[in-house]
Amino acid sequence: MFPIKDIQERVIAFGGRVLDDSKPKYINSPENIVYSKGRQLFGLNIAKKSRNEKIVIVEGYMDAISLYQRGITNVVASLGTALTEAQGRLLRKYASQVIIGYDSDGAGQAATIRGMEILQNLGCDIRILQLDGDAKDPDEYVIKYGSGRFERCIENAISLVEFKVKNLKNNLKIETASDKIKFLNEIVKILSKVDNDIEREIYIERISKEYGISKEAIYGESNKLKYANSQGSKILQRPVQIKKQEEKIKNQNVNEGLIKRENMILSLLINPEINAYTQISAKIKPEDFKLEKNRKIAKKLYEHFEKGDSNNILDVLEEQELIDHITSIMADDFEIVDNEKAINDLLNLYEKEKLNIEKNEIIEKLKSQDISNEESIKLEKKLNELISQIAKIK
Repeated sequence: MFPIKDIQERVIAFGGRVLDDSKPKYINSPENIVYSKGRQLFGLNIAKKSRNEKIVIVEGYMDAISLYQRGITNVVASLGTALTEAQGRLLRKYASQVIIGYDSDGAGQAATIRGMEILQNLGCDIRILQLDGDAKDPDEYVIKYGSGRFERCIENAISLVEFKVKNLKNNLKIETASDKIKFLNEIVKILSKVDNDIEREIYIERISKEYGISKEAIYGESNKLKYANSQGSKILQRPVQIKKQEEKIKNQNVNEGLIKRENMILSLLINPEINAYTQISAKIKPEDFKLEKNRKIAKKLYEHFEKGDSNNILDVLEEQELIDHITSIMADDFEIVDNEKAINDLLNLYEKEKLNIEKNEIIEKLKSQDISNEESIKLEKKLNELISQIAKIK
């Protein structure tokens, strides 16, 4: 059993690891108000004291403990292999460089890729640990080869670009002409995402030497891609395309599932066979719609129903863009078997989400050191009420 502490050294949960090959390998305390495995990192309370600008993140408790026992104190473990955005923000806060040291098996490599994407989106300086020898994870490696050799692996950890190129090579036989061409084309795509010109020059030099591809060939393909992208960007200058691009930026945080749900609500509202407005409007307001087009349509529809307007719904919408959007919704098949059940399910889902948002806001307030004891008692009471309300929603 391992105590899991937060950044303030408070024990918030426990983790257990089996001593044989049975599954599951790890079991954590159940999540609650205080503990959420996606928001914590095992050992961060110790790693932050190392005053090392680098933090190594490994998969399990045993990896972290084994490295710590051998003098490597700037190490943390994700509580499960999938790194979350909340954990990524913690890493960015306490380290200028994050080194991913997950296992070399399939699950570990998949977790490495997920972790890279999360950390890259957060603007972290990422490196990927490469273990020489035949050890499959940091725990086994440091026991077999010692901390000195492991420290050298940390110093030699490769960049995101180098990791992608290495993975690319592993999936191709670059001895053959066709695969070498594929390899070159994919390398150019990877390099095109490097904004810094000096950094790109260094990578081109290194890749040219390591993989036997002339720098001229890499530059040549890079220029082709750059030219193609510039031509594409000129085409995008057309007003309609620019509008679509702006709309995409506005709605980039709205996921497809949520959009489908909102479209379904609008579909139920305009269905002439059912009178869903009173039921839906009691719990869902136009401002609750996240997609801008849906929000505008909902506002118009609510005004339409409030006035008891007998005009065609399409006549209420003045913008062609909104008319096109609602028309596509009307043509869509949402596979609704029972309209009443669909309405109830959607309303329950919205209510549950609102209560969860309020619950999470209270949890964040309770974490603050500035609240008084009296306020804390009130918040805890409100929190218990919300949890009870959420539990009652089917």
